[in-house]
Amino acid sequence: MLKPQANSTRELVNLDGLYAFKVDFDRSGHTEEWFKSPLQSDLEMAVPASYNDIFADQAIRDHVGYVWYQREVRVPRGWAGERIHIRLDSATHEGMVYVNDQLVAQHVGGYMPFSADITDVVEAGRSFRLTIAVNNELTRATIPPGKIVVTEDGRRQQTYLHDFYNYAGLHRSVWLYSTPATAVEDITVVTGYDGDTGTVDYVAVVLGEGRARASLRNADGVEVATAEGASGTLSIPGVVLWQPGAAYLYELTVEVLDDGGTLRDEYSLPVGVRTVEVEGKQFLINGEPFYFTGFGMHEDHSSIGKGHSNAHMVNDFQLLAWTGANSFRTSHYPYAEEVLEYADRHGIVVINETPAVGLHLGFGAVFGGIAEKTYVDGGIDGNTAASHRQSISEIVARDKNHPSVVIWSIANEPNASEEGAREYFRPLAELARELDPSRPVGYVNVMFDTPDKELIGDLFDVIMLNRYYGWYLNNGDLQSAEQALEKELRAWETKYGKPMIMTEYGADTMPGLHSLYAQPWSEEYQAGFLDMYHRVFDRVDAMVGEQVWNFADFQTSNGIMRVDGNKKGVFTRDRRPKAAAFALRSRWSTLNNRKPKA
Repeated sequence: MLKPQANSTRELVNLDGLYAFKVDFDRSGHTEEWFKSPLQSDLEMAVPASYNDIFADQAIRDHVGYVWYQREVRVPRGWAGERIHIRLDSATHEGMVYVNDQLVAQHVGGYMPFSADITDVVEAGRSFRLTIAVNNELTRATIPPGKIVVTEDGRRQQTYLHDFYNYAGLHRSVWLYSTPATAVEDITVVTGYDGDTGTVDYVAVVLGEGRARASLRNADGVEVATAEGASGTLSIPGVVLWQPGAAYLYELTVEVLDDGGTLRDEYSLPVGVRTVEVEGKQFLINGEPFYFTGFGMHEDHSSIGKGHSNAHMVNDFQLLAWTGANSFRTSHYPYAEEVLEYADRHGIVVINETPAVGLHLGFGAVFGGIAEKTYVDGGIDGNTAASHRQSISEIVARDKNHPSVVIWSIANEPNASEEGAREYFRPLAELARELDPSRPVGYVNVMFDTPDKELIGDLFDVIMLNRYYGWYLNNGDLQSAEQALEKELRAWETKYGKPMIMTEYGADTMPGLHSLYAQPWSEEYQAGFLDMYHRVFDRVDAMVGEQVWNFADFQTSNGIMRVDGNKKGVFTRDRRPKAAAFALRSRWSTLNNRKPKA
């Protein structure tokens, strides 16, 4: 799933900006065929952005169903004879794309790109009407799952079991791009090294007839290796490895030539040469033990919600660097491709996660409903599993070539202790390994599923845990929390002997609330809470990482546990540091990337 690019054989037009916008309150847009004429609305909406917080209208924020975007697009006149494509980097959670009166693409599942070849329905040099219908509904068959409830007065409300707001819309860019008739459709890269010689195994998928060849250039633009054919191995004498905190990228270019040697298409891809493996209790990058420091994060900012913004992205990465973090998890969905590209360039390590959050119907009681069995018909069943397989397939297809990505996390906090969990997750873990044998696979374990209860840990390569001793359990009693935490971690270590990462630990904290005592919600309590966890981590040999929940405060759905969102961030939602941010900076700025020994 190659990202569109502009080069000597391809062109690219960005379609971000203001679109005409209409909310389908009456669910009539499709029957009335709104795509066949200009939208009858005075509203305009920016792309990329979530639409929920943009308008001063409660009905729009709470809307469940479709919204419609529309604009005119002109195809460059020089594209005659080329293949012409439309691509959406995401539409949350379902997108339907119309060119003039024709449906050209439909995709269910937010956060991932999809495209359509529209050559036969547009003309170079002429304009067309682009209409995009976006649906924010979640059902038990979607990833993440949810349920629609109709109130007594007929209002439709979306319920779901994940603790972040269900922002919706066109969160990422929209593109118009061209490719030649003979084109590079996909590239898969696997890297390795032996001594000071690096290897880049590549497989290219080529549409049409032509002779393929590959070349590799170093960071100075000097060609260091070539190979003939659509697949092969490029050898790099004196290789410079991609390493955490010391990124080095080569550029792989695959070209397709005709029988006369004329270039028909090319595609260039950044490549970082590195290896990832699990050995005993250690997580190894380039054969060296690696210790994760960082955060679970969210794509979440004031006004734009989950909309991607390069300025906000750079600021977040600068704050990561300031704390001394070397990694983050894309909780709980794949982030914009630009985020992974930035991590590639700057040596930040990523645990890449599918949108499979909320697969624990027992959580209904926590969110104000009732606890249900999870793995039953009408619950998390075969329909959910089909969507889950799609999510795993798409995240691997999109992100397989990023050196920053070192673990596939295929779910966050599913029910891992109920009958049916093993039957549900075994084929999904096998699928992830089949699609990409080069990376470890994991899932993130919820605090209810302690080692004496959970049923699926042996299916995965790494144990990833979310634990809240001292907050949801032992609240205000860090001494008891410390004992309970260490006892459980040692039980996991004994049971599996695998590397363990604490992927969530944190305490809700009101900025500016201070206390001389161990008072929950105070900044001092948050810092003391984290210090306690770190003492335990340093005593448990199998611990290979700590990722605090959360990087920054974020918006959630309505609930009596949340006042204007989740407050577990070490930064506020507008990125002001709490005391815990300084405590983490002190620890991580001096902590080696190897596990500190007791």
